[in-house]
Formats: sequence, C-alpha cells, structure tokens
Amino acid sequence: MITVNTLSGGKTSSYIASNYESNYDVFSLVRTEDVKSKFPDKKLRQEVEDRIQAPFIATAEDDMIIYTMLDLEQYIGRRITWVTGKTFDDVIENEGRCLPDPLRRYCTTEMKMKPIFEWWRKTINVPCEFRLGFRANEQRRAKRTNEKVNENGFLEMKAIVGKRGTRNRWGVIEWQKPVYPLIEDNIYKDTIEEYWKDKPVRFAWMNNCVGCFHKTPLLIRKMYDRHPEKIEWFASKERIKHEKDVWYKEKNLSFSEIIKWNQQIELFDDDFNECDSGYCGM
Repeated sequence: MITVNTLSGGKTSSYIASNYESNYDVFSLVRTEDVKSKFPDKKLRQEVEDRIQAPFIATAEDDMIIYTMLDLEQYIGRRITWVTGKTFDDVIENEGRCLPDPLRRYCTTEMKMKPIFEWWRKTINVPCEFRLGFRANEQRRAKRTNEKVNENGFLEMKAIVGKRGTRNRWGVIEWQKPVYPLIEDNIYKDTIEEYWKDKPVRFAWMNNCVGCFHKTPLLIRKMYDRHPEKIEWFASKERIKHEKDVWYKEKNLSFSEIIKWNQQIELFDDDFNECDSGYCGM
C-alpha cells in the first residue's frame, strides 16, 4: 500500500520522515495575510510561493518552521510536498465565522486536512496509509483517531464527487488509513530528542500555530514574548469577531488581556508539552 508521512514541522513527525521511508512526505502550511508578521526573507518567501503555488505573506506558526522543512528535506534526501489551503484570515471570515476553539475546531480540518486531501485526490486518489506522529505514550490520541475510521479502517472525507444537473453532487470518500509507527515501535520523546541533538535540522521552540487554543493562557503570554506581531494578529481577530466573547471562555480571558500580563520570565521551556502530530493534535 502507498505510504504518506504527514509532517507538522516538529521533531516527532520529522523523526518519522527520517526513519520511516515513504512514497510521499507532505506538509501543510498555515498562512495568514498579516503584513506585520511578514516572513522576513524575501527570497525564501518566493521559494515557498513556488512550492505551494499560492501567495505567501506570513504564517501563524513560528517562522522557523520554514527552515525546518527545508533542512529536513536536505537531510532525508527526499522531496517534501508542500500544500496549503485558504489563508487563516479567509477561513475565519468565510468558514468559521469566529476564532477556532475546543468546540469549533475547524482550523485543523480547513488548513491541514483539506489541503492534504485535495493533494491526495489529485496525486494518488486511492486509499493509502498515512503515518501520524503519535508517540508511544500517546495511545489515547491514536484511539480517538481510530474511533473515526469506517468499517474498512479508513478515514473518510466529504467532497464533491460529480454533478447532478448544474448542482454539485457530494459524497464520502475513503482516503487514508492512519498508522502509528512510533507507538508500534515503542518510541518515546526522549529517544526523539536524543536523535536530533547532532543533526543539521533547525526546529522551532514549539511548532503549530502560536495562538492555538490548545495552549494555556500562560503559554500564550510566553508566546507573545517570542512572537508579539503574531499574537497581536490573533488578538485583532478576537476583537473583530468576539466583541462579547473571548478565546478562553472558561477563564473569561481574551488575548488582549493576556498580553497585558507581566512577562513570564520564571518559566522554563520544558514547562510546556509540545503538540506535535501531522494534524495539529487531531
């Protein structure tokens, strides 16, 4: 069966790419239209645009992720396929109508899974194995994913499958069988960290969107120290869409309020767990 490694830009999925050869390696880039956090290297911006065949201004993730994917490609000696969907701005405006949150987790579907699905449909279009970056201690996450597969063991995607007159005809398409090589081979985080110590691949302090709702308010404040323009972008979207609503509803906190907190200089990087899977903790 055809195999696909889904890459997030973190050490775990990169470990899979390095140690489990596949037919394809694919990475989905989350873009924003935020000129204040524009990716600074003009030459690399153009290279990214050439790869994704779409305009690239900025990403909602750490800019280091661009270097990670380029370094990783050189290190593994295989071409990594870059895909992208609509910009985060577009998705908020026309799909989510608000910032994503634990009850409205449209971001992973719209900006990770759908772009990869569309690439799969154009490139492969037969059910195949997708390797996901769940480590040996993350069997609960694998179980949640497996609860979504059909009777044949495949995840499905609702998509246009034809026309009925002038109207689109929708159907459900089997496309990927999720597999978990790190769980099968009993690989934990310490093994992955040790593996990358002497390798020529640069990694972000933490991958995935800097303002992800999975992050705690304390971590959001620390992210503001590292990426002020990007967190300000999240705050601006919250102010537009959530005038009477806030990101952290259970704590009644907004990005704008969190930004005003004192710097969290007493915290250490290891105080936080990274969320590192091919689908942003699907």
